[in-house]
Amino acid sequence: MIETSDIKRPPAEWCAALQAIGAATASSTLAHMGIRNTHICGPVAWTKGKAICGPALTLQFMPKREDLYGEDEYAEPEKQLHRHVLYHAQKGDIVVVDARGDMKSGVFGDMMLTYFKGRGGLGVVIDGCIRDYPNTGRLDLGFWLRGVTPNFHTQTDLMPFGVNIPIACGGVLVMPGDIIVADDDGAVVVPVALAPEVIEKATHHHEWEEFSRERLSQGGDLRRYYPLSDAARPEYEEWLRSKGRAP
Repeated sequence: MIETSDIKRPPAEWCAALQAIGAATASSTLAHMGIRNTHICGPVAWTKGKAICGPALTLQFMPKREDLYGEDEYAEPEKQLHRHVLYHAQKGDIVVVDARGDMKSGVFGDMMLTYFKGRGGLGVVIDGCIRDYPNTGRLDLGFWLRGVTPNFHTQTDLMPFGVNIPIACGGVLVMPGDIIVADDDGAVVVPVALAPEVIEKATHHHEWEEFSRERLSQGGDLRRYYPLSDAARPEYEEWLRSKGRAP
């Protein structure tokens, strides 16, 4: 079993900017920057309308092997490694879990997620399931999951193996401390080192899309406004000035 030190958290203003940008624009911006595989496939939004952004605490599960992880974990609760990722939780954190796409094991339940909420956690992205959903669904956390189950985390085929280590979640590499942008489109991983560039590029993209959306809703020509053509750029720059923004 592996547990590394706490993560280094990005500036809060980066997370606020990326949350405003959204998962879809973050993903497409990263793709244009050459980072093409950022969408965590499998987990979907269970808390519709909720959008969150924050640094990733990571948890890795492995196939269960009884000589390494027996049934005595409830006699010695600190052997429950999935508890340890929550011990690191601070305000604004998101827990990302490689649960191997398993649909039979509930990674966290009511008590664990209540504790995480009390620590200021924003939500979880799990390539697998949680349990106690009649209670956990009321916690005002963001959930991106494959599903729910009545089973506890090691009841069937999984065992927690690593905390705050690199993981593969939904086919995407997640480094501890990466920034997660999650909304109804899904969960996207933004490498910390690229976050300022993503914010700069995506903010510009978001602005011209806002302009183009307005024009298209008024019957404007798709060829002129999406993508923004050179012919429409003077009009866009005037629109920016009218909003008090510099072109």
